[in-house]
Amino acid sequence: MNERAVLAEEALVTAAIAEDVGAADWTTRWTVREGTAGRAEIVARAAGVVAGTRPAEAVFRQLEPAMRVRWDRVDGDRVRPGETVAKVRGELGAMLTGERTALNFLGRLSGVATLASRYVDAVRGSGCRIVDTRKTTPGWRRLEKEAVAAGGAGNHRAGLYDMVLLKENHIRAAGGIGPALDVVIGRADERGLEVEVEVTSLDELREVLSRSPPGRPDRILLDNMPFQVLEAAVREVRATEPPIPLLEASGGVTLDSVRRIAESGVDMISVGALTHSAPALDLSLLVRS
Repeated sequence: MNERAVLAEEALVTAAIAEDVGAADWTTRWTVREGTAGRAEIVARAAGVVAGTRPAEAVFRQLEPAMRVRWDRVDGDRVRPGETVAKVRGELGAMLTGERTALNFLGRLSGVATLASRYVDAVRGSGCRIVDTRKTTPGWRRLEKEAVAAGGAGNHRAGLYDMVLLKENHIRAAGGIGPALDVVIGRADERGLEVEVEVTSLDELREVLSRSPPGRPDRILLDNMPFQVLEAAVREVRATEPPIPLLEASGGVTLDSVRRIAESGVDMISVGALTHSAPALDLSLLVRS
């Protein structure tokens, strides 16, 4: 990470601790003698893929710089119920104060990685990639996209700044697909940015494909198309003259439907659920005597 990203993550961890602790963790202050040493283990209660170890450890270290965390599983590792993810050693009061905040980071991000891995497993062997979207928790985007990668899926654009994606509202504002592509392609090329355009029908797709290659986008997003229409769209794109745009499918993708979508021949499938609907992985911190 660059320095700006590091500082942003530190600030996020600081804010999360402050949100939970407030004026003081009275329960821990009144039940744990100051300076008491402790040890604990973070244990998985369900099967999944681990992610979020860095911010979770940062919680403990912000509360007690001398805290030691040894990870038995790192980001991207699979874990089974009952297995130890990490061992924590240090001041017991700081450990208990940071417990929930650390587990919130670790559980949330491991849940994202776990769901991503399930989608990747579902399309394995098809040649199609699973990628995420910008449907992320505000302030958590970098962490959630790292978790998606830990689960074996790919990252789509990081934000509005690193790619041009013409969606329905942009196209309407510009006066249509042709005018929208006309106004962005040259400018995007000057900045080294890829251009993608969303289409929702075969007529819109044909309008894109009717343009000569210099005026075509790098990618075409086939949005919310029924299976038969999606398959027809893929055939038409594959039959066109090179260079052939990459094909992305999106819209209402589920674990039940993703394999069939992948077998249509698209290059990638974007799944918003990876980040907006992933259940947290069940993890516990257990103090050992």
